Amino acid sequence: MSAAEPVFHVVIIGAGTGGLCLAHGLRRAGISVAVYERDTTRTRDEGLQGYRVGIDPDGSRALHACLPPQLFDILVATCARPPQYSNMLTERRAEILSTGGWAGPPGADPVSSEKSVSRMTLRQVLLTGLDDIVHFGKAFTRYEPDGQKVTAFFADGTTATGTTLVAADGTGSAVRRQYLPDARLEDTGIISIGGKAPLTAQTRALLTPKMLHGLSLILAPKGYGAVIYAMEFPWDADGAPKTGIGSTDASLIARWPGLAFDNTRDYITIGFAGAAKRLPAGVMDLKAPELHQLVTELTRTWHPDLRQLIALADPLSFFPINIRTSVPVPQWQTTNVTLIGDAIHTMTPGRGVGANTALRDARLLSQKLTAARDGQVPLLAAIRDYETQMIGYGFDAVRKSRKQMTASNPIYTPVTGRALLATMRTMMRIINHIPAAKNAMARSERAGRGHDRQN
Repeated sequence: MSAAEPVFHVVIIGAGTGGLCLAHGLRRAGISVAVYERDTTRTRDEGLQGYRVGIDPDGSRALHACLPPQLFDILVATCARPPQYSNMLTERRAEILSTGGWAGPPGADPVSSEKSVSRMTLRQVLLTGLDDIVHFGKAFTRYEPDGQKVTAFFADGTTATGTTLVAADGTGSAVRRQYLPDARLEDTGIISIGGKAPLTAQTRALLTPKMLHGLSLILAPKGYGAVIYAMEFPWDADGAPKTGIGSTDASLIARWPGLAFDNTRDYITIGFAGAAKRLPAGVMDLKAPELHQLVTELTRTWHPDLRQLIALADPLSFFPINIRTSVPVPQWQTTNVTLIGDAIHTMTPGRGVGANTALRDARLLSQKLTAARDGQVPLLAAIRDYETQMIGYGFDAVRKSRKQMTASNPIYTPVTGRALLATMRTMMRIINHIPAAKNAMARSERAGRGHDRQN
């Protein structure tokens, strides 16, 4: 690097999953990096919608590549047990289809395997060790390019200058609005209402064995549906490691600074979803207890055990999400500003790969920026290569996720919807009784989550 060239420094806007993973990857590579987050403290999680994150092999490999080895081990030690079944059920809790071995065999490779993580826990793990480079209370307002440098401006009057600016500020990205003003988000017409119930002897008895050990999708009339998943962690109700966790894991957890910021206990996550046109006007403005009551009313014809589970859920844990998705855009002219995660490819939770795609972005961009720092390729060529690959797999995931969650699907219409639901259930039941067909579907699910990729 000549004296005229600026010092290689990366400015990341947003301390979400992708941004923090990228920060770890760059720091591990010896690259100067700083993260700027609008939340005021590490314990605030205004941008974290939902309770569980399913980490697939793509996401797990990215975390392994970017995090310091001990921190990755801590992440593995703090995961809930992974799902062993992918279930489709009727609202009367009758099995339509269930595929086993979805997450791989017990004791599978910790790097290339499925993981279930508390969203709060994941955030705290990713913040661990970055205290000196994550700056809170920094609301981004705009950026200005200046030759080989770019400067970010914040609402408090401060600035940050680097050789690269990375937008990791989520679905409502202020960086994207300035950089790619034509990039749009669209409502899918679907609203999700999330909540959770404590996993106790009482609530455990309300789940079938496959529900207890799997991820269950409820397919109900009127286009209503729900996802139910039990999160069991390797510590007990008092926060101590459970018997059998192993002294190594127990020691890791005890030394983890982030544990002081997390109050995770075993729970059952409940995610109800339906077309906005079938929900009351103003549902997004309802308070948590009102949302709990609404879900209770909309599921009054469901199986008694499902209704009891909802009744036992914490009324204060419910929140609404207006499901939105990015509209794919053609590749843009590359500069030293780029984007990762929801800042560029927001997707519905239909395939459960949003966070994993952000992690995949972080790993790839970290590799490309490292190559640029080492002089193997010019900076803009490195970013261009990253963007070309990211646009390909990122927008592919956007399109596929949208197909699974959009109110334009005929299943949300009054008459046609009932017929389509009946047809879908019949087809799934047939597959459920044909081992070869069911195994093929399981392989397809696993392939879609990166199980067959080697890197």
